Amino acid sequence: MTSPALIQAPRAVLFDLDGTLADTAPDLAAAVNWLRTERGLAPTPYSVLRPTASAGARGMIGAAFGLAPGDEGYEELRLAWFDRYQQFMAVESGLFEGIAALLQGIEDAGMSWGVVTNKPARFTDPLIPQIGLAHAGCIVSGDTMPHAKPHPAPLLEGARRLGLAPEECWYVGDDLRDIEAGRAAGMPTVACAWGYCGAIEPQTWGADYLCGTPLDLLELLRSVAPVAAGA
Repeated sequence: MTSPALIQAPRAVLFDLDGTLADTAPDLAAAVNWLRTERGLAPTPYSVLRPTASAGARGMIGAAFGLAPGDEGYEELRLAWFDRYQQFMAVESGLFEGIAALLQGIEDAGMSWGVVTNKPARFTDPLIPQIGLAHAGCIVSGDTMPHAKPHPAPLLEGARRLGLAPEECWYVGDDLRDIEAGRAAGMPTVACAWGYCGAIEPQTWGADYLCGTPLDLLELLRSVAPVAAGA
């Protein structure tokens, strides 16, 4: 991990959505288990589904049905899962504990913040206001650009929409591809251990920082803020 003294405070913080700002796994899991129930199958345990939530349909359908993109039946399940999830995407989803305070602290420090997610806009656009994130400085969805993360294009677009250079932004995420995208975009990166994280330990992702809670990230930002103030 990088010493806070070595990286200048950001002018903006860009966040992944699922597993970083918002705990959306309950509704994602409910949608895929509805598919199983409809087919006469027992629900997949939530403990199995939750770690795959950041991987979207690929992760959920893989965990619940053992199918991957290109397998027979995968595409049918993916489309049915999308339709079901769109109807019930904000039943149990909400911000992680501490996120509201983190965002308020970022704003109080004079920084901007935004959302850069691989979630398609058909879900992002209606979900964002329902979970209290409508005041984001920018929202870049998984299909906003020709390429999704780990390609850097979505992060670069987020910085562009905020009127900032990439190096003036930090990127925060709960998946290895988030850190890969941030590095490719030239942004300092933060791995959030409070998220879903998947099968690979976040300590091994090569992020500049690893934070256990949203309030840990707020303290980190405060610890580097004097660098920006004196710049």
